[in-house]
Amino acid sequence: MHPSLPFLGRLSLRDYIAVVLSFTALALESVLHIIVLFLPKPVINWFYRRSRALFHRASGQQKDRSEEKKASERILDARDFGELCSIYGYIHEEHVVLTKDGYLLGLHRLPSRKGERRRNPGASTGKPVVYLHHGLLMNSEVWDMTSGSETIGASSFLVGLTYANISSSRGNKYSKKSIHHGPNSIKFWDFSIDDFAWHDIPDSIEHILELTRAQKLSYIGFSQGTAQAFAALSIHPRLNEKVNVFIALAPAMSPPGLAAPIVDGLMKASPTLLFLFFGRKSILSSATMWQSIIYPPIFARMIDSSLIWLFGWHSTNITMNQKIAAYAHLYSFASVKSVVHWFQIMRNAAFQMYDDDVLSPVVRTSVSSYRPARFPTRNIVTPIVLFYGDSDSLVHIETMLAQLPDHTVAKALHTYEHLDILWGKDVHKDVIPEVVSALEYYCSKTDHDDAETDNVKMDTPVSE
Repeated sequence: MHPSLPFLGRLSLRDYIAVVLSFTALALESVLHIIVLFLPKPVINWFYRRSRALFHRASGQQKDRSEEKKASERILDARDFGELCSIYGYIHEEHVVLTKDGYLLGLHRLPSRKGERRRNPGASTGKPVVYLHHGLLMNSEVWDMTSGSETIGASSFLVGLTYANISSSRGNKYSKKSIHHGPNSIKFWDFSIDDFAWHDIPDSIEHILELTRAQKLSYIGFSQGTAQAFAALSIHPRLNEKVNVFIALAPAMSPPGLAAPIVDGLMKASPTLLFLFFGRKSILSSATMWQSIIYPPIFARMIDSSLIWLFGWHSTNITMNQKIAAYAHLYSFASVKSVVHWFQIMRNAAFQMYDDDVLSPVVRTSVSSYRPARFPTRNIVTPIVLFYGDSDSLVHIETMLAQLPDHTVAKALHTYEHLDILWGKDVHKDVIPEVVSALEYYCSKTDHDDAETDNVKMDTPVSE
């Protein structure tokens, strides 16, 4: 037993030490951030070159000139979604979704096959519609960053079958604008998974269907992108009529916790400690600076070490070239509040709405006087297909299936972890064909059901 201190009740002495060390590390990082901001660019470039030389000397690695390495470097150098698309020969469109609460969401559209240019941008293609949504701390670029010579970006792959719409959550690289608040205000970042579910997902789907003149679309989400859909479909019954299938990659609903026991215990004991560490705006906002000045292989090793420590993911299914290419695009802005929301979910082992009662007494009676509303996910009518890694520490499939409707289909991917489902070296064999098969089945089933409905309407006599 560790002695407990009265401040923040449930924290032990070890937890307090962790808090102090965390504050010290964050303070040091902030000081370094400020110093780097004032350094001349030639000085930064000198440190970059020296770190590169030291890395190659210490690792003893030979210069890699393979096709995969060249593809990795092209992805690494791409500045945005448009440049990533040009690597694969695709021409994209950009659209903006205005949510009902005033956020402007960036939407990327791939409407045509490789090398084709449409004469009427924004018009319907007549093909089935797919909507892809990224995970936490990500943006739409994660769907177009596969460097393997046998594979291509997931969104590009789907264009032959359908056409893809890739949306971005509020606050990230492509959606950092609101008609009410600027991104430097606390009010701009005052959002959680609730807001994604109430506004971002349904408003984006409505925009896409209006743009394409389609009646339904297929939803593909990754990680938090699946949680947003679980939540949105559960609280918007009419939304289920607009989605013919929901494909959840590395699904997230109520994760069991983190692999790092101190961080896991600390955040579950008091999720709002994150507000003390990171404030009430965006989380890890300096990450973009560090990934721009640190030599990419070193940055990739740092990310790998963090993933091992926090989640127990060793990412052996992802090649180093893929990591170097993808990790440089991995981070995008997210609100601290949305991360607090996740730790509330983990603490209560329930997929619930954000708990605003953060100042409630620490000592509770056996019968709680307040419980945040849970997302009624068993009410989802849309067909659900789950693809999860059997080595993913954030997925406890039995717990998840207990919270989902009986028509849910789940498929395990052997030895896969979380990020493997996006960037694993064998996704072109293990993941993409399964996703395409599910899309073909449910799209054709929808067309058949719609045709039967039309026939019934035509054959049914009008009552007088």
